[in-house]
Amino acid sequence: MSKPNSYSVHPGVQMMVDWVATLKAKTGRDLVQWLKFIRVQGPATEKAAREWLKTTLKLGSNTAWWLAERAHNVAPRGWDWEPKVYLKQAVAFVDAQYPPRKAHLRPLYEALLQLGFAQGKDVKACPCKTMVPLYRNHVFAQIKPTTLTRIDLGFCLRGVKATSRLKSTGGEKKGDRITHRIEIKQPTDIDAEVKKYLRQAYAADG
Repeated sequence: MSKPNSYSVHPGVQMMVDWVATLKAKTGRDLVQWLKFIRVQGPATEKAAREWLKTTLKLGSNTAWWLAERAHNVAPRGWDWEPKVYLKQAVAFVDAQYPPRKAHLRPLYEALLQLGFAQGKDVKACPCKTMVPLYRNHVFAQIKPTTLTRIDLGFCLRGVKATSRLKSTGGEKKGDRITHRIEIKQPTDIDAEVKKYLRQAYAADG
């Protein structure tokens, strides 16, 4: 089974870490000071606080959103802005993706994860609630248990023509990273064709 050290901090979490580190320099208050200020001086709801921060205090939309959310969240998630908490939660995300009724898919997930890591030392797996994206510089593939009987291995393969097996996700037209997918239902599905497309997706993100 994959372990906490199998995973890397999600770029979105690192973005929050960087935001907290620069908050005082940009706004005059650090995170603790902002949260106290909002709870004492600000409106009583998250939505109202968000608007107040934007219109009255002239903070940017993202900063106002994040501060209001944290000020009014009585049970902060932590995992979305604390790397150590995220890495622990990452394991829980994956476990939740493969509950007992999907346990037969877990070995396929582990095999695909290791195949992803085998593409290069710079590959990172950063689990989300419903899938595990694989990063090089950007997401180049993702592992998603779509149904009770299959995992979809997604690829970023812009300009590649879909086939009966390599299905289009519509992502290229929508501007999504994942443009194609292959259904994985059994070990023999992880074949030379799957490995070829994964290598291609990895190489294209170099």
